[in-house]
Order: sequence, then C-alpha cells, then structure tokens
Amino acid sequence: MAANQLTGTIQNDVLKEYIARGTYIYPPAESLRLISDTFAYCHAEMPKWNTISISGYHMAEAGATPVQEIAFTLANAKEYVRAAIAAGLDVDDFAPRLSFFFVARTTLLEEVAKFRAARRMWARIMKEEFGAKNPKSLMLRFHTQTAGVQLTAQQPEVNMVRVALQGLGAVFGGTQSLHTNSFDEAIALPTTKAARLALRTQQVIAFESDVTKTVDPFAGSYVVESMTDDVEEAALALIEAVEERGGAVAAIELGFQKSEIERTAYDTALGIDSGERVVVGLNKFRTETEEPYEPLRVDPTIEAAQAERLARLRETRDNEAVSRALAQVQAAARGSDNVLYPMKDALQARATGGEVADALREVWGQYIPTETF
Repeated sequence: MAANQLTGTIQNDVLKEYIARGTYIYPPAESLRLISDTFAYCHAEMPKWNTISISGYHMAEAGATPVQEIAFTLANAKEYVRAAIAAGLDVDDFAPRLSFFFVARTTLLEEVAKFRAARRMWARIMKEEFGAKNPKSLMLRFHTQTAGVQLTAQQPEVNMVRVALQGLGAVFGGTQSLHTNSFDEAIALPTTKAARLALRTQQVIAFESDVTKTVDPFAGSYVVESMTDDVEEAALALIEAVEERGGAVAAIELGFQKSEIERTAYDTALGIDSGERVVVGLNKFRTETEEPYEPLRVDPTIEAAQAERLARLRETRDNEAVSRALAQVQAAARGSDNVLYPMKDALQARATGGEVADALREVWGQYIPTETF
C-alpha cells in the first residue's frame, strides 16, 4: 500500500512523559522538534495518518485529578499546535488529524462533566486562539481507557464492576474509541479469559444498551451541566497558570505540572490509608482470605530469542551504510532539516531504533528533570 493511503495513529505525545511517565531521552524543546517534524512529514507523505494522540491518561494514572488531566493535556496540545505553526504549517493542515487520549474513572458523573468540558474548551481554543476555520480542526477526537490505577489486586473480580462503570462513563462522555482493562491488570498481564471479558464488556455496552444512540445523553441535566461548568472554570485557571510560566515546555522545565500531580497523588494516598477514600476490598469490605489466582506467565525464552535475532541482524547488514545513514540523521538534527527523512533512510538501512536514538542523543543530549516536590 502506498504511504499516502496508510491510516493509523501514533501516540507521539512526549510532553506527558516529562510530566507523568518518565520515559523520555532528550530535552523538551528537542523532543518537540521531533513532533513538529512528524507533523510536517505526515502532512506531505501520509495525509491520512493521525500524527499524535495527546494523552491525559498517564497523568491521571500518576495521580492527576480530572481537572489537572484535561488542563495539562490541553496545555500540551497548545504547545504542539504552536510548534507546528512555527514550523510553517497552517493550522487547518494538521489540526484535523490531532487526537486525544483520556482516562475514565469510576466517578461517572464527574468523568462525563470532564469530557464535556474538554470538548468545548478545545473547540474554543482552536477557533479563538489559533484561528482554525475547518470544523474538523475544532473537534476533540478522543480515545478513552478505563482507569488501571483504580483496579486492585485484592478481590480482583470486583474490578469487573469498576471497568464496566468506567467504560459506561466514557461512552456517556462521548468517546469515539474505548479500551476496557482486564480485571487482573493489577496482578499481571491479562490472561486470555480476562482479556476476552474486557472486550465483552465493551460489546455489551455497545450492542445491549441504548447509551450509544444519543450524542450527549446528559445534556440539560442540572447536576452534569453545573459540574461541567465547574470543571471547565478550574481547568482554564490551571491552563492559565501554565501559560504564565511560558507554556507547557517552560512549565515542564520548572517542574510545575509534575509537582502539582505529585501533591494530588500524595493526598489521594493519604485518603486511602486513612480510610477517608473508600476502595472496596482494599480498605473496606475486605475478606479474611483471598481466593488463589494464577496470573499469566511470560515465556522467558522470548528474551533470548530476541537477543539472538538482533545479533544476527547486526552481522548480516551493511554496517558501513548504517553508519553513513546515522551520520545524516545527526546532520539534520544539528540543523533545521526534517529529521524524519534521514531517520527513515537509516531504518531502511536496518539501523535499530536504539541506534537512531543514540545518534540523536549525541547531538541533543539527555534531559535531567527538575525535582520540586
């Protein structure tokens, strides 16, 4: 299939790594350069590709509140839009391909309000701040995953109820795509049976309920409308706090978002430890004994087989061609050329992902975070 016909999505949201996950290599500005180069490359070569999935999920898993989740996600999104515009792209050339990734917690009404607030905030940001004219540029297209952090290893079957409730909240909130976690996720990778049950949970919501037949089933509800307004007001204030610090990248370098989430996570942990925040089966409604559960075990020979495969690759490829290609990646990184073109050439020469990453590390350096909490 020709590249211009390929469809799909890459997560490609590196700013949330600095805030919540820690799986970054380069400083934020250089990481942002990679993303704007991806926007430009896909606009020219792969116009049907979704170039980024801007994620609040991982921040929520790290302890962010619903307000922090959407505020920091939309603040990151604004930074990506600015970077793309600065790289010479028109907002309506790339904005329709932006997508988002959020969490769904068990607090169903608050989650519905969060999704509703995020949708109208994004539409206003794109229209008023960036002058988008294409209606598709105003759409908050988002995927939702149920909250893994709320699942417990204790009484794991209770997680089936949690996942069903979380999935229902995501659908009520207007998600276009849904991932339901397996009930045994707090223990290990899911067994086949648990993964199938997670899928069946989605299918019951989709085909046996009527909640998908209405675009916004809570529209007009006094409680949800009021909560939506409250969430939006608080999120806008938090976005403004990021902007006052120079935008998402500058705020990340100051440790602002990370410290805000860490404080929230600490407060949540204290609430669970004290019993003020009830977690069924963990700090209330416990059982004296737990039923035995056999988790999925990964075959350890997989690691050895992969190492052997990698060694064979390095023995059989043209290593001089690989070195030349990696040098071109570094030359683009030092200048202003789009790094994705020489990166593609390096991968075609059978350079590994790690070798490409190391080549860029030599030019851009490695980021050391600011600890503020």
